[in-house]
Amino acid sequence: MKSPLSPEVNRRIGQAMHAYGMLADGDRVLVAVSGGMDSLVLAWLLAFWRSKAPIDYFLQALHIDMQPSPDGPGPAALLVQERLTGLGIPFRIIPAAWRPDPGFAASDKGGQDICFTCARNRRKQLFDFAAAGVFNKLALGHHRDDIIETFFLNICYAGNISTMVPRQDLFAGTLALIRPLAYLDKEEIRSLADTLGILPVRTVCPLGEQTRRREVREALADLYQRIPGARRRIFSALGNVRHGYLLRQTAESGSPVEE
Repeated sequence: MKSPLSPEVNRRIGQAMHAYGMLADGDRVLVAVSGGMDSLVLAWLLAFWRSKAPIDYFLQALHIDMQPSPDGPGPAALLVQERLTGLGIPFRIIPAAWRPDPGFAASDKGGQDICFTCARNRRKQLFDFAAAGVFNKLALGHHRDDIIETFFLNICYAGNISTMVPRQDLFAGTLALIRPLAYLDKEEIRSLADTLGILPVRTVCPLGEQTRRREVREALADLYQRIPGARRRIFSALGNVRHGYLLRQTAESGSPVEE
């Protein structure tokens, strides 16, 4: 059977897996599936990779239901479950412990704070579920564009130079966040989803993606049009930091002076 992964995509996934030691024999891997295209492709990829890798690992998918029904999972969660049918991996749905109030989300303050609060609460539920199930890896569907966008978000809004990384060890090494799609662009994941016939489940976010991340994404799209190859070089730059050429004050004062 021919692999749905192109040789180039397969190579870069393998590079990311190897460079950051993402998977090992005997791992217990929890994959977070929001219902978006990226996380659905990731769940498929981890199931596919297990079938051809020289290692074996336990794999389970988890969906946090942001709109549960009074008597069980909501319509969106059931659609996610339907999308994952046939992958041959255990799947759990748990109701969100915190859900945004639509009125608060529509306010100016809500627009600034709600994404952070929502992500923080969902992340805590993922951590708690992973700990309870003794999972040592938590797989997330972030890709190269997400990593670059986070870098610019932190520069523009947080005033620091940082981003999400392909692997991050937490809780004294008992849990590692892994991002196997870290070397792929959004377009490549969309193309793979089309090949596999994977359809995303529409988000139930009350902001409808009217967020700072979307603003940064649109600005970067303009930059990529103006400067061919900028995306690839920005990503490479994140691993080629010249610390000696960053602002490092020798006095006891705080941050650089703002003008």
